[in-house]
Amino acid sequence: MKPFLLIATRAENKAADDEFDQILRFGNLSASDVHRVRLEQAPMPALDLDDYSGIIVGGSPFTGSEPEETKSATQIRVEAEIATLLDEVVDRDFPFLGACYGVGTLGRHQGAVIDFTYSEPVGGTTIHVTDAGRDDPLLADIPRQFSAFVGHKEAVRHLPDHAVLLATSAACPVQMFRIRTNLYGTQFHPELDADGIATRIRIYKNAGYFAPEEADTLIRAASQWDVTCANRIIANFTARYARSASPSSLRRVPGLE
Repeated sequence: MKPFLLIATRAENKAADDEFDQILRFGNLSASDVHRVRLEQAPMPALDLDDYSGIIVGGSPFTGSEPEETKSATQIRVEAEIATLLDEVVDRDFPFLGACYGVGTLGRHQGAVIDFTYSEPVGGTTIHVTDAGRDDPLLADIPRQFSAFVGHKEAVRHLPDHAVLLATSAACPVQMFRIRTNLYGTQFHPELDADGIATRIRIYKNAGYFAPEEADTLIRAASQWDVTCANRIIANFTARYARSASPSSLRRVPGLE
């Protein structure tokens, strides 16, 4: 199978490695099925999209809506490199799933208005699938309402007209969208389960997402949410787009044929 490309930007090794492990687990992938690039460590290497089955962009501590003068040199470089990659990805309609940071990368690249209007506290929320989402293959066999973990400083306030809204929530109107046929962004975290968000809460408790003294309460509350339907989106993506050296061959994942 051609590997998936995972673009990561988390500087903390524990957070980066947990994200990698969760994408492997929920995507039914082995380590050899994923080529991970940590952009916070080094510039984007030369890439040939034909070498990959698809691209997954993980979450990020970067907030794209911040004024340019407040961003680090690393953030500015990462944003420029991902934008350049997206030029080709969008042009080719190459399989892309941006989880969390997908809103700030794919959304901004396509002209979405992203700001702090619909920021979300850390924890579980109920996601509502739209009529268009009901017919989308990444939401196949997922109920019209499901639970997922969120926690963001910025979100989409307005999607461009050519984007397809796939899922929403009471507090945040754009939870998942599609560009063209194969390009996806989610506001929620399909890669996180209760253990995963507990790790994130511990690592980022001083990053301004919540008061540090609330960490233990948030972890206990997160343990009550069943987010297995959200996790299934990763499996649906990898099952749909995994391919061998033969361009027409898709990898078959048990239970998702």
